[in-house]
Amino acid sequence: MKILVTGAKGMVGTALVRNLRNIEKGLDKTRPNLHIEEVYEYDLGDEGKLDEYCACCDFVFNLAGVNRPENPEDFMKGNFGFASTLLYTLKKHHNKCPIMLSSSIQATLSGRFGNSEYGKSKRAGEKLFFEYGKKEGVKVAVYRFPNLMGHSHPRYNSAVSTFCYCVAHDEEFVVNDRSTELELLYIDDLVQGMFDLLEGKEWHCEYHGMEAILKEQGRYCYVPFTYKVTLGEIVDLLEEFKEQPVSLLMPKMPAGSFAKKLFSLYLSYLPKEKFKYALKMNVDERGSFTEMVHTLDCGQVSVNISRPGITKGNHWHNSKWEQFIVVSGHGLIQERNLLTGEVVEFEVSGDKIEAVYMVPGWTHNIINLSKTENLVTIMTCNEVFNKARPDTFFEVV
Repeated sequence: MKILVTGAKGMVGTALVRNLRNIEKGLDKTRPNLHIEEVYEYDLGDEGKLDEYCACCDFVFNLAGVNRPENPEDFMKGNFGFASTLLYTLKKHHNKCPIMLSSSIQATLSGRFGNSEYGKSKRAGEKLFFEYGKKEGVKVAVYRFPNLMGHSHPRYNSAVSTFCYCVAHDEEFVVNDRSTELELLYIDDLVQGMFDLLEGKEWHCEYHGMEAILKEQGRYCYVPFTYKVTLGEIVDLLEEFKEQPVSLLMPKMPAGSFAKKLFSLYLSYLPKEKFKYALKMNVDERGSFTEMVHTLDCGQVSVNISRPGITKGNHWHNSKWEQFIVVSGHGLIQERNLLTGEVVEFEVSGDKIEAVYMVPGWTHNIINLSKTENLVTIMTCNEVFNKARPDTFFEVV
């Protein structure tokens, strides 16, 4: 399959082309039914190539358009005019390949932007495509996308991108109304929706939160993975993300959640000097202990370094439990049951990585058996250490 992507240098086009090429090169094996032979990238400055691409492509993603022209009349020229040129060129070559059109919810008459020049131009483009599909017997898939969330220019046409950039770069920004709600589609979900379309598994609108679409059931396509969040919720999450290197607290980010995707987007705006941050190492003659990550649900993760011959621990907990995972060196873990006196020992090594539970009610330690090498242990704990209630009591094993 040879695929033409117009608007290939935009936010959506860049992400789509990158992922199409992953399939083309066999790097992405999640879509075994897709066989991509070539990806044609078309954008401003490539006008001389449109005829060549339209002559041999097997599918078209039409993402080209304008959303912030200098003159309002350029909306129609950019969003309707190019669509006309594209369809004319396909027709000239008798190419009846399927074609996708990227439109917007702002094309709906019931929306507050429905009578804007942008909305009118998008609606005109839709009409043109529907008429072309009907007349030429071509499959046309029109998507009225909501607000998109991906890496784009800040202070342009995405509030989320602007917020991410400003928070990451310690710059001021304004939120006029924290209660304003946005419906957001994340760029990776959009790309997967386009792959569904290529496989003939696209979703058709029956309900998408707008009366205008309800009146034309099944006419439009959509990606069924959007999030409705307020500007206040977005900004609050971003402030949590910003504090994470200091607090070590990782906000809740369940699989598929908006927070999980927003954090990925936020990281893409970090200046290079913030790619790394220092952790507080608690160092003494025995070695060091460094907390790495705190979580709201699963406690903390730390790294413990013991110098040769050193024993650490010799304490027990009522309810707290830990896991010791030696990743380098050679050591011995000992645990003693406070009630029965039973003792268990585990010889551990970075050559065979294992996890050992420190069980509540058992006093425990870890001994570096090496005379020359440090013992490096990853330690997980079911709760973040609380100085006011440490639940840690000295007792030699």
